[in-house]
Amino acid sequence: MKLGGLQKLTLLDYPGLVACTVFTVGCNMRCPFCHNALLVNRIDEDNTLDEGEFFAFLEKRHGILDGVCITGGEPTLQQDLPEFIARIKALGFKVKLDTNGSFPDRVKAILDSGNVDYVAMDIKNTLARYPETVGVPDFDTSKILESIEIIKASGVPYEFRTTAVSPLHDPGDFREIASLVEGSPRYFIQGFKDSGELVKGQGMGELTEEELIRARDNARKIIPQTKIRGEE
Repeated sequence: MKLGGLQKLTLLDYPGLVACTVFTVGCNMRCPFCHNALLVNRIDEDNTLDEGEFFAFLEKRHGILDGVCITGGEPTLQQDLPEFIARIKALGFKVKLDTNGSFPDRVKAILDSGNVDYVAMDIKNTLARYPETVGVPDFDTSKILESIEIIKASGVPYEFRTTAVSPLHDPGDFREIASLVEGSPRYFIQGFKDSGELVKGQGMGELTEEELIRARDNARKIIPQTKIRGEE
């Protein structure tokens, strides 16, 4: 596994659990608003995390951590991800997987293994604006639709989420975006925050609080339980 970092404690990334978050290196997308640029297109080999070091850390966290969040980058790019997840599970930790849904066959195989306890998939935008939003002009959105259906049918608890960023999103888009995951028990809208380490770094801005509320209200016409991330 190519690991790019570790957040040793999070109370936010895994719903209801105390967890750590491990970051994988590499992504097939180039979302201009991505805040993990160092994991996507400016990979520094000196700042990678040794897999053995990661598992040594976990061995010392029994009774402290409940789970492990695996994020990226895009974790399903890693060929040995299933074995990595199985090893975490063997230590007694629950596993949450974050994915952009680009590789439905890999998502299905991992969920079918029974080793993932929660999965979160990013829904980047309406299908028409997906290529622009992910920074890949010829992006195949059929893979996204396939992954959505795989996740919904998997029996694994899940959520879908969209990071709302100007100028790529308008509050009026969110009814259409939510319709892609209609029937989901959870859909979250996350307000973009500029970390200072973006993939492209210019021209990306936050939606106002009023705009986020309008986006949420539009999404609720399809998924009534839509929330802005962080609201009660």
